[in-house]
Amino acid sequence: MHAQTKRQREVLDFITNYIESHGYRPSYALVARQLGLNSRAGIARIVHDLESQGLLTRRRENGHFYIDMGAGGGQTAGGGVMIEWLDLPKDSEYREPWQDRPFALPEFMIGYQTVERIRAFLVTDDAMTAEDIREDDVALIELRQFVRDGQRVVAVLNKERAVLRKYYRAGAEIELRAADETDENELIRLAADRVEIKGVYRGLLRPVS
Repeated sequence: MHAQTKRQREVLDFITNYIESHGYRPSYALVARQLGLNSRAGIARIVHDLESQGLLTRRRENGHFYIDMGAGGGQTAGGGVMIEWLDLPKDSEYREPWQDRPFALPEFMIGYQTVERIRAFLVTDDAMTAEDIREDDVALIELRQFVRDGQRVVAVLNKERAVLRKYYRAGAEIELRAADETDENELIRLAADRVEIKGVYRGLLRPVS
């Protein structure tokens, strides 16, 4: 099972990360506040939908509802997991129609990561071929916004184009370098506010040719 809508995925991701970070479950009010929603009732409806998908469970304690992770947690009946595609600009020329649907993957492929933190990204060019990452490969990305110099990241440029590159901070700018860092033709340098980091590269799938 997997979250069906973007808002459901946002709620599920927040709850998962909160439990991992704090060791206990958030309340409806906290989820609503963190996601900028005015009504706990709206969160309750989303949680109900996630509960019906087997991704969350609810319990009532001392007159308040609390949220736990469901036993399914994104798993398929065969022990695999469903991987969602990275949320990218819908009008991107690199986005294929089949990227609107998740796909199944053996659970061991995501290692110690939780499925809620992993997304798939269709590699858009050959800038990373020196590290054997090629155009049209499928990269597995851990959702993260804060990264370190030298890490391979997916970044959205000017809210339009997504690339996989090596990340470096250069003052008020971001440098996104190819695997071969001497290749000046592949160097991207932009103001930090024009670069959105989506996550860190964790693994690779290569379609059969």
